[in-house]
Amino acid sequence: MTPPSDRPSRPVQTYAPPTPRVSKQKPGKVLSAAERAAFLAARPDLKPKS
Repeated sequence: MTPPSDRPSRPVQTYAPPTPRVSKQKPGKVLSAAERAAFLAARPDLKPKS
């Protein structure tokens, strides 16, 4: 006869892959041409180096 263990016994579960949480994420905002021009005018450090 084995002595009782100190740990509570947990039911054995099979591995389940993680579920995607894509539905909880907000879709990205796409800027219009006017919005993008206004944003880049306000941020001269982001202008392309050409």
